[in-house]
Amino acid sequence: CLCSASSAGLELSVNNHTAGFSLSMFPAPAVSLSCLVQNSSQAEELLWYRGDGQVDLRDGNKVNVSNICISPVTEADNGVTFSCRLARDKSVQVSVVLDVLFPPHLSGEESLQIEEDKDVTMTCNAKSNPQAQTAWYKNNSTLTLQQDRYQLYQTSEVVQLSIQNVEKSDNGTYTCVVNSSLGEGRKDFHLIVEDKKPVFPMEAIIAATVVVALTIFFGLVAQKDKICKVW
Repeated sequence: CLCSASSAGLELSVNNHTAGFSLSMFPAPAVSLSCLVQNSSQAEELLWYRGDGQVDLRDGNKVNVSNICISPVTEADNGVTFSCRLARDKSVQVSVVLDVLFPPHLSGEESLQIEEDKDVTMTCNAKSNPQAQTAWYKNNSTLTLQQDRYQLYQTSEVVQLSIQNVEKSDNGTYTCVVNSSLGEGRKDFHLIVEDKKPVFPMEAIIAATVVVALTIFFGLVAQKDKICKVW
């Protein structure tokens, strides 16, 4: 109660925001966050957190005003929360969520060789902010999905197209197109369906090998006396 009463009316601000907010930006060499104590008549110690981990601050960067520099700001920082808190009452805080904007990074090509009647999966990186829309093409035409053979799997970061029991007619170039308001990425998959290789009956081969080995063994046993006489 004493702690609550002593911090009544006191508030913090981060970059002039007194409540939690989202900071939108593109990847950059650096961005600064400044935390300021307001409505206080005494020196107040401040703490910074990145997620649940406390940020190390220099001694001269803790009282009433505290600044941190995030350098560099990358796509990996998207969604990360930074919080400035009052040391003696951590319920007094202001948080900022980094909203790092970036287009989909998708390019190149890949060749896939698969036998008939087997399954194949093509995987695209669909990570972007804002989230992108994905489309699949075959030989530059919109791909018509056959429900019994084609399966789509998608998360915020990965898009996959799977084809079950591939056929010769599945030969061709499949293109994954990822499109957001910031740009487009695409990747080609050259699918080559090969003839099904004959399956050797392993059980029959093993059985034949055993028969041959036993025949040789018993033949040697039958000739044992003659062999011994020769030696």
